Amino acid sequence: MASKKAGGSTKNGRDSNPKMLGVKMYGGQTVTAGNIIVRQRGTEFHAGANVGMGRDHTLFATADGVVKFEVKGQFGRRYVTVETA
Repeated sequence: MASKKAGGSTKNGRDSNPKMLGVKMYGGQTVTAGNIIVRQRGTEFHAGANVGMGRDHTLFATADGVVKFEVKGQFGRRYVTVETA
């Protein structure tokens, strides 16, 4: 026979691993082609000149240069561009 009464279940005890999202290279920083600039869920930032977008909406540099963040357009979209020398 069991010498201990069965314990009840708990509704706590779950947490997801961190996803390391956010801006990785800030405005004015120099980047080389392939460097990740922003990791995001959805298009919080849009890809501008010399910036590509991965299938998980990660923005990365397609050319060497300096990162620039700008707000453009009728809807105030935030664009990330890489200005080449």
